[in-house]
Amino acid sequence: MTHEIAVIPGDGIGQEVTPAAVEVLSAIDAVDFDFVEGEAGDAVKAETGEALPQKTRDLAADADATLFGAAGETAADVILPLRQVVGSFANVRPARSYPGLDAVQPDTDIVFIRENTEGVYKGIESEIAEGVTTCTRVITEEASEKIAEYGFSYAKQNGYDDVTIAHKANVMRTTDGLFLDAASAVGEDRDATYDTALMDALAMHLVMNPQDYGVVICPNLAGDMLSDLAAGLVGGLGLLPSANIGEDNALFEPVHGSAPDIAGEGIANPSAMILSAAMLLDHLGYDEQGDAVRSAVEAVLDSGPRTPDLDGNASTEDVTAAVVDEL
Repeated sequence: MTHEIAVIPGDGIGQEVTPAAVEVLSAIDAVDFDFVEGEAGDAVKAETGEALPQKTRDLAADADATLFGAAGETAADVILPLRQVVGSFANVRPARSYPGLDAVQPDTDIVFIRENTEGVYKGIESEIAEGVTTCTRVITEEASEKIAEYGFSYAKQNGYDDVTIAHKANVMRTTDGLFLDAASAVGEDRDATYDTALMDALAMHLVMNPQDYGVVICPNLAGDMLSDLAAGLVGGLGLLPSANIGEDNALFEPVHGSAPDIAGEGIANPSAMILSAAMLLDHLGYDEQGDAVRSAVEAVLDSGPRTPDLDGNASTEDVTAAVVDEL
């Protein structure tokens, strides 16, 4: 069976790390892929007036899965609609430390399960008077239950004993109160063991004792912020992959952005993008191959070569070639 994969490099280092992921996937003999490239981002908007052309939307909608690199100034016009195109309701962001790398907190292994459709990221903003703006935060029982179901299932399937529901219900009593109640009800129905934590206090505890956490179920904005915080504990955004999971489709992207300060220099760390490709393999049912890619990345992170963000001097291509050699 051949799987059609939409490949959307986007802007900045997305143009460098996305081909790295394609190269690694192409090296896996057991799986056949048909890679079809689409355009999105700043450059295509400057040329056509659209950051995410309809042709690219259709490509992602029809593909078996999508690999996305990064977007620059047009990020909100690219990645949010792309997530909607694939019907993503869950953003899965693993953050783990690796042997051989200096990490602020070794032995970190946390997966953030981020609700992907609601909250302030709905983009409902307005200027109600000169100098006065508002942003509407949308939380529904249905979406909150759905992300909790996914989070508890993910924890069980992947061997995580610790599940935490993040919230700020002490202040946002109506919206986060609903999220907390709905997610907790799912845990009770499953007779699952779980904790709840105020997201600001959780940020502190993640820095001090990340080993106490396994799966963290979050509202949209909290998941975005807490996972970036965790990146700092394990070595940086260049190590964090992510998956945007829908009912019948999915999109895979590194957590990092377009990094215009190093774009074009060939020194971007491809690890997060390659690890996102490993999550794509998992999604398509190729768990063995996904594990092989993760093991290859871990071996290269342990022994090198490494890019400058990890105190090395290797290029993106050097690291990619080393991962392929490990495979």
